[in-house]
Amino acid sequence: MTGWRSRAKHYMGPNVYTAPPDGGWGWVVAVSFFLVEVFTYGFIKSFGIFLHDLMQEFGESNSRVSWIISICVFVMTFTAPLASLLTSRFGFRPVVMVGGLLISIGSIASGFTSSINQMYITMGLIGGQGFSLTFLPTVTILSQYFSRRRYLVTTIASTGECFFVLALAPAFSNIKDYIGWRYTMVVIGALQGVLVICGFLLRPIIIRPGPATLTDTQVLSEKKLEALNTQESYNSKETLYTTDISCSKDGSCAQQSSGSQDEGLIHRCSLSSGEFENIKVHPLQHPFLEDGSRGAEETPLKGTGEKETKEGIEMIEPCSKCLDSEERDIEKDEEQMQTESAQRHNPLNFSMLREGSFICYSLFGLFATLGFFAPQLYVIELSISCGVERNSATYMLSAMAVAEIFGRFCMGWVLERKLFRDKKLLVLLGFTVLTGLVLVAFTMVWEFWGLAVCCGCYGFLLGTMASSHVPMLAEEDVVGIERMVSAAGVYVFIQSFAGLAGPPLGGVLVDLTNNYGSAFYSCAVGMGLGAVFLGLVRPAKKGLPCCRRRGPRNDPERLQVGPGEIVPQCKRKEAQDPGT
Repeated sequence: MTGWRSRAKHYMGPNVYTAPPDGGWGWVVAVSFFLVEVFTYGFIKSFGIFLHDLMQEFGESNSRVSWIISICVFVMTFTAPLASLLTSRFGFRPVVMVGGLLISIGSIASGFTSSINQMYITMGLIGGQGFSLTFLPTVTILSQYFSRRRYLVTTIASTGECFFVLALAPAFSNIKDYIGWRYTMVVIGALQGVLVICGFLLRPIIIRPGPATLTDTQVLSEKKLEALNTQESYNSKETLYTTDISCSKDGSCAQQSSGSQDEGLIHRCSLSSGEFENIKVHPLQHPFLEDGSRGAEETPLKGTGEKETKEGIEMIEPCSKCLDSEERDIEKDEEQMQTESAQRHNPLNFSMLREGSFICYSLFGLFATLGFFAPQLYVIELSISCGVERNSATYMLSAMAVAEIFGRFCMGWVLERKLFRDKKLLVLLGFTVLTGLVLVAFTMVWEFWGLAVCCGCYGFLLGTMASSHVPMLAEEDVVGIERMVSAAGVYVFIQSFAGLAGPPLGGVLVDLTNNYGSAFYSCAVGMGLGAVFLGLVRPAKKGLPCCRRRGPRNDPERLQVGPGEIVPQCKRKEAQDPGT
């Protein structure tokens, strides 16, 4: 028994690497993510095969039935922060296993419901929460197993949803005709139990740098030590220039110098008893100034009228207030690293909500999401209303799925080209506008092949947008890679409201007009508004002064007061107000 436990711990325990392996057990995780995509987003996109049956079974309208998917998508995206917190607390494996169990229970229970309100709970709440606990942790751990191949592997694994729509949707549609929609839901729920096994296969990964690997902090520490050694060597080898000023009671001064004048650092003033004022001292500049210049400043010393004896007054500025420029730069780098590390580990960082570029991009995602799920939900009924047989209409979803696969790969290839590397937002904007036009074209065709072409074009364009709209947050025109994690959570959270309102809005329009084309018009309007806000992202970024990068001239640690003179922050007040 002990040997079996040790072997199980060896094969299923955490994987420890010095860097992401770009393979190994990561391929098992990639297959698990593929299956998660199949039974989460793939199932959501194919739910339209049950739309007509649910309307007849419960005697409900399109809008009422559409609320099932709306609630499911809303819960899935709205509870994304909860999934992240649970994963941080309990790990990837138990969270995904519980999520897979919830999905299976929700689908099986939906087959035994007696009202549409019960399906809101089984499929909407229970299933949606399961989708959230399953999808987000799986895609996160997959990115940890891959570095160089991360984008390629994620793109390939994400085609699982297309596989469900392409192959399983027609199959389940035919099964539904033989055993009914209730038992079909039970069969799907049983198959979704595979996600529990997928969660069990998610071996935790620990990235532990080897002994020869230097972290950024270690590199900075070595740079600082080298700078200090350089300064110590400089002070020990070079001759210090000392100026002794002896002042008598009558105001006369005698000056004695020793050492090399070029390397002078210290000024010593010995004052005898008596009244004194306006003694001019010329301290040399710091030896490590960038331009190597040595200026002079006049420091008046005024007596109080009383006889005082001041001997051995060394006019040396404390080193703590006058660090050399290299040390200050290193300390600033360390502080910046600590700030960025805190931001990466702070899941509640909402600072991007004050930036116009992120607000515009979030509004783009909000309105564009209106056109993400409704077309798959209503394309079958639209095809039937145009005279296409129901069995043939299910292949519209297959056409979308095949084209979406090509769209995902095409977008990845295009964004890697040097020509578009700095124009990614413009590429996404172009595809968004084309998607809106294709949605309008759905309402202008009336036969099988015309609808098939529209489905193919829409699937291709949907693939380009679905594979890039979240990674696009890492672009400097939006928020940048440093705040990608926090921005993605806020962005998906905002999208959840569009996922909640999109399908029911289309259903209401269909009920009012008795025309399924109205749902596609609403999706086209959403895409159009999304394109408008996407076009405003870059102008909003350039129009915000707080978003501009600080250069050396704007460095708060330094103040340039004259040609070749840079005053530390500790002397800013004196430089700005010389009379004090």
